[in-house]
Amino acid sequence: MDIIFGLLMAFVFLLLSVLHGVALVWPLGAAIALFILIHLRRGYSLATLCRFCWQGAKQAWPVFSILMLIGALMGTWLAAGTVPALVYYGTQLIHPHYFILCAFILSALVSTLIGTSFGAAGTIGLALMIMARSAGIENVDIVAGAIIAGTYVGDRCSPLSSSAYLVAMVTKTPIYQNLKQMLLTSLLPLALTLLIYGVLSWFYPLEISQPSQISRHLAAAFNLTAITLLPAFLVLLLASLRVNVKLTIILGWIVAAWLGIGVQNYGLGDIIRFTLWGFTIDNHTELATILVGGGLWPMLKVCAVVLLSTTLSGLLTGTQSLERVGRWLRVARQQRTLFAGTSLISLMAGAFGCTQTITILLTHQLVAPEYRRRGYGNQQVAIDLENTAVVLAPLIPWNIAGLVPATLLMAGPGFIPFAVYLYLVPLCNWLWPSRLDALPISTMANVSNG
Repeated sequence: MDIIFGLLMAFVFLLLSVLHGVALVWPLGAAIALFILIHLRRGYSLATLCRFCWQGAKQAWPVFSILMLIGALMGTWLAAGTVPALVYYGTQLIHPHYFILCAFILSALVSTLIGTSFGAAGTIGLALMIMARSAGIENVDIVAGAIIAGTYVGDRCSPLSSSAYLVAMVTKTPIYQNLKQMLLTSLLPLALTLLIYGVLSWFYPLEISQPSQISRHLAAAFNLTAITLLPAFLVLLLASLRVNVKLTIILGWIVAAWLGIGVQNYGLGDIIRFTLWGFTIDNHTELATILVGGGLWPMLKVCAVVLLSTTLSGLLTGTQSLERVGRWLRVARQQRTLFAGTSLISLMAGAFGCTQTITILLTHQLVAPEYRRRGYGNQQVAIDLENTAVVLAPLIPWNIAGLVPATLLMAGPGFIPFAVYLYLVPLCNWLWPSRLDALPISTMANVSNG
């Protein structure tokens, strides 16, 4: 009973922090302290509980360097004009009768390039929403849903995605193999999503009578020659060649820093400032709230959330606080039913955890033992996490995975019914599950020997 009380209190802490804009490190810290007190009362020693916390926290270290490098890269991409160019050229390609479809495609492309749903929503997404409102689209929630769904195409499949690295870290699987499987399992839902948004676009066309005001502001603030897209193409090329991701990001940062100095006329001190603290633009008030982000310091806050999340996960794992949920999952006798159980647990973890990070960690903690017991390898666990926890977290109204992009787009939870890609990924993979490591271990050994 005390465990249920602790879970409910932790849920309340996290929910209140999201609703009132309080940094998530505080409710996570409070939840850890609460569970330590509960288990001290149950007879655990403080040293044992601290060991559980440390075992969980250690899982976060490998991903920290990637997160920090991504933060540095984003600050310089903004300064180099790479992100502004993506927004500028993207908005020029939009056809009025396919605006919603284009909103999804552009958001997906940008998020794949920069590896973050928040960054894509705050740049190309916000520009698209401003265009939609100024052109009088009847239901802007449809546009918001298409944009947020698009941003999670990259959040799920980009070589720069922090969630992809988190899944690879906790499942101990190679990131590029995961990306390949994510692409293959997303082909059908992606095709259906394009069809649905194409139909919606026809019924909700955009009436553009003049060039986008955002595009004019971007052209005035930056030198948007084609060379500013070089860092994006370089990162994609190196990622496709499977170059070490840290080296890829560092090279992308070097090229972007060179463009920021040589093309956009920033000084070296400015580039260092943007790398450390994130990009801001002060001399163009129209863009000040749109082109902002990146930096090592803001990414440290994300790292703190990941660290505390893994600490909480280690504590819950070591004390077997959620063992009952794991036992419930054992009723799954087929992979399809197992995937359905993983989806349901992902939704509960997303509602409880309020962040995509906690959703991934808690879901993995609860389902991985059952996957191993049934003979499925780590690759199957990884792809099922990507097809459930990663895309279902944004559908929880108070989970920051969807709350933050919606806030950036100045939209409410009304976007949720229209983020169809986030529904179709788990639905299609439930109906036609992936078959990685599908045979029990003993059976696979027999096949190999035969």
